[in-house]
Amino acid sequence: MLREAKKFKSFNLRARDGDIGKAREFYFDDRFWTVRYLVADTGNWLTGRQVLISPYALDPANESQQVLPVDLTKKQIEDSPALASHEPVSRQYETQYYGYYGWPDYWYGSNVWGVSRYMVRNREAWKKETVGREKAWDPNLRSTSDVTGHHIQALDGEIGHVEDFIIDDETWSIRYLVVNTKNWWAGKHILVSPQWIQRVSWEQSKVFVNLSCETIKRSPEYVPESLNRDYETELHRHYDRHGYWADEPAAKWH
Repeated sequence: MLREAKKFKSFNLRARDGDIGKAREFYFDDRFWTVRYLVADTGNWLTGRQVLISPYALDPANESQQVLPVDLTKKQIEDSPALASHEPVSRQYETQYYGYYGWPDYWYGSNVWGVSRYMVRNREAWKKETVGREKAWDPNLRSTSDVTGHHIQALDGEIGHVEDFIIDDETWSIRYLVVNTKNWWAGKHILVSPQWIQRVSWEQSKVFVNLSCETIKRSPEYVPESLNRDYETELHRHYDRHGYWADEPAAKWH
């Protein structure tokens, strides 16, 4: 299901043995634009450290109960490798973190989840995936909080700024950036896919797209209630782009 990143903040993170807090933000890599960690706001529990939850531990959200299940115990989370709140997530830390939980390293291979195009949750399958894996790539993790506010630069001018992100909670890919154009076009919201991004200047806080302002201005307006496959099809047709859903398998939960 596609969901705005800010919507996750209203869900309770529920471990196997109780609630652990709420989502504060997400870390995603700037190669595949896929969420690698949910950063939990645990209140007074585990203060002074970043509590990171990998999508490998996240089950589908329960809308009716406003719960995002975490398939870990509080003890497992507490005993996981600690990372101080002010420290960046390094490769050394990720190696320790993934080794602690026994999950396959996503940074090996040419696909979104290492050697696989989707997130495999079967532990027996993980053993096969470690065979003949490619050279590791170095992920640069970005925070959804930090990227919020980045300006969107079209071919012939700025069109707005990043207000939110649309996350697929099955594959944990960021499908769209929600762009607020209030300073340009009276507050119309539009969606831009990471696949349509030409480049990003993290230093300038700018996202460049190879599209004209007029083309973007005529794109279907985004309102949360309209986000369904019909809307996505219309959006991709407007930009003459191939829909991601045509060739990407769903996540395997078991």
